[in-house]
Amino acid sequence: NDPAVANTKLKDLVVSADGKVFNLAAQIWNHTFYWNSMSPGAGGAPSGAIADAIVRDFGSFDEFQKQFTSTACGHFGSGWVWLAADTKNGNKLVITEGHDAFNPMKDGLTPILTMDVWEHAYYIDYRNARAEYVKAWWNLVNWKHANLMLASVSK
Repeated sequence: NDPAVANTKLKDLVVSADGKVFNLAAQIWNHTFYWNSMSPGAGGAPSGAIADAIVRDFGSFDEFQKQFTSTACGHFGSGWVWLAADTKNGNKLVITEGHDAFNPMKDGLTPILTMDVWEHAYYIDYRNARAEYVKAWWNLVNWKHANLMLASVSK
């Protein structure tokens, strides 16, 4: 019922709000971004600018995939794992993680790709086998979306 909240863009709420408003806004934003981070028939190795940036910042796609997978499988409890661009550091790509409604925009980073590691993302298909979910997720990664997100910070 707060007009100031009702008239604020969702992304701005994620960045500036706290408490209940942040949690609600971030979960909506995060889940929308999560679905855009996947696509049927996608996956495989990246191409284009995102592939170049991954090699630049992680040494190889295999090393990036290993680090992202390790972070996702090792995250304790519910949350999110992100590939984000650090615009204050030459758009260097970083892997970050956090609990609950965590979003890297709160830390000044720009999201490029995300994986939901809340159990609701995988429990029906994989039960407690998060590693199997993570392995399957790589077959759906939408590199076109990641390239669009990277292009948005490169302008």
